[in-house]
Amino acid sequence: MHAMQYEITLPGDYDMGIIRDRVATKGHLLDDFPGLGIKAYLIRERGEDSPVNQYAPFYLWSTPEGMNSFLWGSGFQGVVRDFGRPEVRHWTGLSFARGPSSAALPRSATRRRAPVPASAAPADAVEAALEESRQLAKAPGAVVTALAVDPRHWELVHFTLWDGSAPEEPGERFEVLHVSRPEREELREGRQW
Repeated sequence: MHAMQYEITLPGDYDMGIIRDRVATKGHLLDDFPGLGIKAYLIRERGEDSPVNQYAPFYLWSTPEGMNSFLWGSGFQGVVRDFGRPEVRHWTGLSFARGPSSAALPRSATRRRAPVPASAAPADAVEAALEESRQLAKAPGAVVTALAVDPRHWELVHFTLWDGSAPEEPGERFEVLHVSRPEREELREGRQW
């Protein structure tokens, strides 16, 4: 599993209805994309749990070929054409779990990025994060949760989809406009090694 996200930060007075319309008309185009486990079409609106207007889709890829096919294919080129080339963050998957609301349609998401402290042994930090992720997956309203790491920058990312409003917890909160999940069942549960 690979996790990926890019953030397109928009002006404070940007009409987020444009992004809502874009997702409503184009979101379904990835509903059967090979190699894609889950794509959550996420937004944050200035003044509502966020200091910025932002379109920030989050992906869980079941295969690296799927991720590469998307990045070098027409879908991502449309993003580049319309918004410029965003920085694409990506993380190696550490764990994936379905939550108690796994059958529900997600309405919100949380993302928490945290550095692995330089003083910590990486394996110990990952083990602690795995335990935290296991507990998060059991939370009421959790649809799915994933944990991943960027070993270049030693950054962990916890990502969770929720069936209702995201709980008040550290990290960023997003509204989910659409979810494509053509190969969700291909995302292996538990730790990824």
